[in-house]
Amino acid sequence: MTPASRQALEGLRDLSMLKWYVIPLLAYTFYIYTLEMKKARATGNWNVVFAGLTVFGMDFINETWNGWVLVFTQRSAFWTAPGETALRTMVGWNIEIMFMFAISGIIYANTISEDRHEKILGISNWWFWAIGYSVFCVFVEVLLNMGGHLVWEYSFWSRSFKGVWLIFLIGYFHFYVAALLVIGMKTIRAKFITVSTLYVIAISANIFGMGIMGWVY
Repeated sequence: MTPASRQALEGLRDLSMLKWYVIPLLAYTFYIYTLEMKKARATGNWNVVFAGLTVFGMDFINETWNGWVLVFTQRSAFWTAPGETALRTMVGWNIEIMFMFAISGIIYANTISEDRHEKILGISNWWFWAIGYSVFCVFVEVLLNMGGHLVWEYSFWSRSFKGVWLIFLIGYFHFYVAALLVIGMKTIRAKFITVSTLYVIAISANIFGMGIMGWVY
């Protein structure tokens, strides 16, 4: 097991690590969601809320299978976040990352036009911003990797040309694609069922992995 993996397992889900700044971050996140919910009740358009929940649900699934990679290889997950944090929730996930992804979909939904056919540089603006935000996220992740805050072990998941493309596709782009597909659905019922399914998958996988199997990731 790599040094980064061992370090990421130290203090995993240890509530004594909590820092006070988590409280205002939680409050800010609640404020953002309640504000969007208030707008949604007035307009009947819940797309922003659904987009926020979709991106977080996708990240929840991503972090789960990433943790399983560590369990199966007994070497390393694709990415680990071993550095200082207010709470490490999984080997590649911490409370700060969770708050960020909780609002990333909301940022995306507030950026795009209501007209999905409106184009930017010849591309549908919904797809343009999915690509744009994914590229920006990869750029930030590269900086975090360079600073040692996010550790990559495998050659195919690295700062190489092919590695960055894989991080783009699997690490971020499909989050925003999921969001645009969900908000493009015609009924609230379809959106609700789809988003709920993401959380059922993630929660069930972790009940199986952590609860039934006793895996530590």
